[in-house]
Amino acid sequence: MPPTRPRVPSVKDIPVAPPPGPQDAVDPRSAEHARLAESTDQNSPWRMWGPYLAGRQWGTVREDYSASGDAWAGFPFDHAVARAYRWGEDGLGGFCDRYGFLNFSVALWNGKDPILKERLFGLTNGEGNHGEDAKEHWWAVDGTPTHSWVQWLYRYPHAEYPYAKLREENGKRSRMEREYELADTGVLDEDRFFDVLVTYAKADHDDICITVSATNHGPEAAPLHLLPQTWFRNTWSWGGDKRQGHLTQLLAPTLTASGLEAVEAEHGFLGRYWLCAEGAPTVLCCDNETDKVTLFGATRNESKYPKDGVNRRVVHGDKSGINPADSGTKAAFWYRWDAVAPGETVTVKLRLTTDEPYDGMFDEEFDAVLAARREEADAFYATVIHPGLSDADRHVARRAYAGLLWTKQLYRFDVSQWLDGDPDVPAPADRAKKGRRNTTWRHVALADVISMPDEWEYPWFAAWDTAFHTIPLAHVDPDFAKEQLVLMCREWAMHPNGQLPAYEWAFGDVNPPVHAWAAWHVYRIDGYRDREFLVRVFTKLLLNFSWWVNRKDADGSNVFEGGFLGMDNIALFDRSAPLPPGYRLEQSDATSWMAFYCQQMFKIALELSRYDKAWDGTATKFLEHFLSIAQAMNSFGSSEVSLWDEEDGFFYDVLVAPDGTAQPMRVRSMVGLLPILGVTDVPHWITQEVPDVTERLRWLQRRRPELVSPLRSRSAPEGRKMLLSLVDQERLRRILTRMFDTEEFLSPFGIRSLSKSTGEVIAKVGGRDARIEYEPGESRTALFGGNSNWRGPVWFPVNVLLADKLRTLGRHYGDSFTIELPTGSGNHCTLVDAADLIDNGLTALFRPVGGKRPADGDRIESSDSPLWREHPTFSEFFDGDTGEGLGATHQTGWTALVAHLLNPRLPPDPRWS
Repeated sequence: MPPTRPRVPSVKDIPVAPPPGPQDAVDPRSAEHARLAESTDQNSPWRMWGPYLAGRQWGTVREDYSASGDAWAGFPFDHAVARAYRWGEDGLGGFCDRYGFLNFSVALWNGKDPILKERLFGLTNGEGNHGEDAKEHWWAVDGTPTHSWVQWLYRYPHAEYPYAKLREENGKRSRMEREYELADTGVLDEDRFFDVLVTYAKADHDDICITVSATNHGPEAAPLHLLPQTWFRNTWSWGGDKRQGHLTQLLAPTLTASGLEAVEAEHGFLGRYWLCAEGAPTVLCCDNETDKVTLFGATRNESKYPKDGVNRRVVHGDKSGINPADSGTKAAFWYRWDAVAPGETVTVKLRLTTDEPYDGMFDEEFDAVLAARREEADAFYATVIHPGLSDADRHVARRAYAGLLWTKQLYRFDVSQWLDGDPDVPAPADRAKKGRRNTTWRHVALADVISMPDEWEYPWFAAWDTAFHTIPLAHVDPDFAKEQLVLMCREWAMHPNGQLPAYEWAFGDVNPPVHAWAAWHVYRIDGYRDREFLVRVFTKLLLNFSWWVNRKDADGSNVFEGGFLGMDNIALFDRSAPLPPGYRLEQSDATSWMAFYCQQMFKIALELSRYDKAWDGTATKFLEHFLSIAQAMNSFGSSEVSLWDEEDGFFYDVLVAPDGTAQPMRVRSMVGLLPILGVTDVPHWITQEVPDVTERLRWLQRRRPELVSPLRSRSAPEGRKMLLSLVDQERLRRILTRMFDTEEFLSPFGIRSLSKSTGEVIAKVGGRDARIEYEPGESRTALFGGNSNWRGPVWFPVNVLLADKLRTLGRHYGDSFTIELPTGSGNHCTLVDAADLIDNGLTALFRPVGGKRPADGDRIESSDSPLWREHPTFSEFFDGDTGEGLGATHQTGWTALVAHLLNPRLPPDPRWS
């Protein structure tokens, strides 16, 4: 018998090296902070294992090897039980190493389902769903940045899961009707479900204590089969990597007699691990290989015991898929309860460790690990979340952080290899032809843990989503936040021409350039101390900025044609699709984003120039570029048509015809509000500390005074305060009059993306009719697949940006500039008050009114039952009238910005305020 493992290290046992300098100072506030101080490198041991396993891998672009290029149909949900993935894995409540070689998750069976419940289920667009929400209920309950403590909850019905009914009913419904959800089927009535809570607590970086607890909330006893399982990602079937792990059941009778079963996992890269299970479950072993006979009618399989062997054994009683030698590349521990009583909780304990199994590994020491890590998580969040918040707000903030940390997902994708196929599994003959998906992004070769919008809709990243995620992440894990921003700019992600990848469906689409803004805020939240990070991201963004200028300003007018820009269907027509020959769309939002981008780059360059005068000239470049864009916003081209409409007092996109005539797209939408983003402070110290900028400004004031009109100044006790603003006070007031009008943009929960007063607008575009109207909730148009809607709902990230910039304006103008809040109320407030109004509206989505959170709407989450009220969801966007959460209801991602808003704002740095 191997010796008993030494006691788990306590908080005091964690070694913390003395800080070598102010940039590397260790924060000793909690044990988790101490672990983070050890783990600044993403390859550090404490970051090796985490919840990096996706909730869904099927239906992704990278798993699609079909000739049609239809990812949903190329690898459908129904294949996942028996088909090996090429690029990743998925599972319920899963954990894996940061390379995705060895995986752990939980499978369930209620004695009625046609298949094991092993992964999240949802419908494809073609099946009537919007494609962005799973037909499941689950929540990230808690977690710490090093994943030393993680909890995840899944709600599993007693009744047969209604796969066919969900497909059938949603297929009947039009876009004018609500989606048919799991709760609508009746299987959750009377609380007839199990709550399955998965908990991970690291005794050490390579020793993970796991519990899986299932509680019957129904009124009657119900059967349950619980199958914790482990498997190796299949790297050997494709011909490129023959490295294969091997799992073997430990048959030592002494271990079994001691109340323990174990599986030994040997891997060429990871080495040796054991997954140990308390008690005497049945151990089932098979291989992570495709069942080609069942799926495709092949004559034979590579393995006699393919991936669906466990499913066949448990659900159908078919033993032929289980290896009698108790070995393979996939193994499950099969626990069975014929009847779990009402209110009863059943629990199993497991341990994934590099230590050989030993007697007593599930005794007091195991329980002490869970108790210690839970206490340490509480201590960590006691310092991260402001103590002055109400219990309800603290709960929302902690759940938001948990969701962010849970959706750190492993993303593996080598586009060249995907396009060309593998040695043993070639791609379709026309896969690599020009015009197929992502053929110009062959350089993308990612194998990284990336902050995803959620684990269902996006087991892939979206660049501007990730940038927004870094703001709340910086409060809990600034090193990871910084690494994410740098990663998007690395050579294996950023295009050689400087473009940032948008998202997997089309890397070449264009997301708004928010990277520099995010980098600055992460730097600020982290204490203005990591200038090396600023240099790393700034130098790469110089390339990205050049790409924008060279590719999205067709005639060099400093007015930009961004295309998609992440706002999906906000326009009269698909802005990412080609216009009729000779036409071009000059975009208010694209031009505003570029002005905003210039200012953020200017701000970073100024900060760097304080410590290295070589950056002075770079700051000057971005200052002058912004001034040129500001001038161009007023007029462009030979027709001298402005993006600003003086009659309406609003900015619009302008369609320029082949003959040079220009037609404003008179739709009052978010694109006309975004010029507000073009504002930033110019610190008073530039006259002494950045002489190059100061001298250039003086020259411009003498020679080109019309260009420097966006520079505004006022006297202050500490010197002259200056402000760069794309919009002057008169235009700002007119825009804000509409923005804070409750009949236009202002909702009780933030700023709508389209004016509520918008009736049906029809315009001619190249001889074709294009139309738009206000839609407060789900999209009623198929534009962009109908996956999301910018034609009225409230979107968290742009609201946060608008409030941030109103606060900048408010600090400069002070009480000298007030507006009515809301418009027509007679209540005059400062712009800082206006910013607070937006922020408070966003946080109000999660604050109960009459016992219900507005974000829960009429969904089952708004039930009176504490079983539902306890679990806030973080939706993709929110109904412009009611605040109901819509789109992906687990897209914690950018909606986790609520945690950033709930914490009291950082005081302005005296160097910049």
